[in-house]
Amino acid sequence: MGFGRGKVILLGEHAVVHGYPAIAAGIERGVHADARIAERDLLRIAPWNLELEPDAKAEEPLQRAFAAILEPYRERPPIEVNATAELPAGAGLGCSAAIGVAVIDAIDDALGRPRSREAIGEAALVWERVFHGNPSGVDNTMSALGGVALFRRGEPLVPLTANKPLHLAIAHSGESASTKEMVASVRRQLEQDTDRVTQTFEGIETLVRNAKLAIEAGDLIALGQLLDLNHTLLSSLMLCTTRLDSMCQAAREAGALGAKMTGGGGGGSMFALAPKREEAERLCRVLGPNAFVAEVRA
Repeated sequence: MGFGRGKVILLGEHAVVHGYPAIAAGIERGVHADARIAERDLLRIAPWNLELEPDAKAEEPLQRAFAAILEPYRERPPIEVNATAELPAGAGLGCSAAIGVAVIDAIDDALGRPRSREAIGEAALVWERVFHGNPSGVDNTMSALGGVALFRRGEPLVPLTANKPLHLAIAHSGESASTKEMVASVRRQLEQDTDRVTQTFEGIETLVRNAKLAIEAGDLIALGQLLDLNHTLLSSLMLCTTRLDSMCQAAREAGALGAKMTGGGGGGSMFALAPKREEAERLCRVLGPNAFVAEVRA
């Protein structure tokens, strides 16, 4: 049986694309997969009713990604993989990376070729390249390892430790989002108004560094305030929709310590920080039927 976690960017999305630090967290919900020796290579993904054969030249990216992760397995029998995704696709929660990690983990298990979670995360990068071109590597690494980590592009993840878990209420806005389009939008803003956007990125970096200290100290109140400030700066880059803003505000009014969008923006998901799991469950009832609780231990 294989498993890949979803993830949230606690602070620092978009700035991280331009070399600034971010903090990411692996969550409990993700993708489960199992694999078995079969007559042909096949990948099924529920609940989307997808059934795909590997094909490095196919238009369907899932077929190309499946072919990419099978390629390093030499002298193997045909393999059938069944994966079940518990995450919405295109929601900023790392669904594609979680599928890649879970599939590789399941194949390793079926072929009796175990390896470390770190190695599984590294292997899943070829899957992510099919979908994102030049991914940062944070999604597949967090999917494999979990926990909370400070990330800067081109540098190893720095795991963070804390004496308190983070209780998050996570909800999808119901709006589709394209990370590629949002990244391009911010890049255009940076080119057209370099000083303003650079100052925004520097402000986000300050929040990230303070959030690292708050997480390590178990200061959830301070962390919540930093989340709110990060959301405001992301809004200034025109990344937040009216729906995302209203969901974050509703969570704050219901007692959340802080709330923000996560991921690319322009739709997708948000999360709210709660002091306890019971409070996170109550926030989920405020945020709607698709909300769920994630407990993150750093």
